[in-house]
Amino acid sequence: MCCRAANICRASESLLKLIWDIKQFLIINDFPLINESISEKVDTNLTNVSDIDHKLLNLRDEIANELYELEDEYYNSLIK
Repeated sequence: MCCRAANICRASESLLKLIWDIKQFLIINDFPLINESISEKVDTNLTNVSDIDHKLLNLRDEIANELYELEDEYYNSLIK
């Protein structure tokens, strides 16, 4: 009986190891899924870059306008 229990334990450990190896193999070698994930991340990042560039350009324009107004006020004021 003890020998049979030991054999069942070894068999279950072997099955668990085999399942873990199969999962690891699928995760590592699933290139279509990896490529799709990378493509999604690239698209997301490109969209973020575009949004950030647009915001930076707007900010630059606003700062330039404010600076122009401040310079105009400074050079046209009586107190210098």
